[in-house]
Amino acid sequence: MTVAIATAMAGKAVEVASEPVRAAVAEISRRVRERFRGEPTEENVQRVLDEDPEFRAELEAIWASAQTQATATADGVVNVFNGSAEKSIQLRDVHGDLNIS
Repeated sequence: MTVAIATAMAGKAVEVASEPVRAAVAEISRRVRERFRGEPTEENVQRVLDEDPEFRAELEAIWASAQTQATATADGVVNVFNGSAEKSIQLRDVHGDLNIS
């Protein structure tokens, strides 16, 4: 997790996210602000996460908890992907043929 990812999470997507996701982003942001007390650089955040596995685990646990509680409302969709992949495709409504090669 880097500052860029945290910033992206806190952007427009959070405005439409479910309450657990908003709460998780707020908690992660609060912990990062407390930890760095100022303007952290992405390199500093990454270094601390690499050097402090307990802190990294805390942030990852908060985020994982929010993901498992995320729900869609109305015609919304929640896609949760954990891990790594060379390619990942997320779809919702597909009408007609779909060919992926």
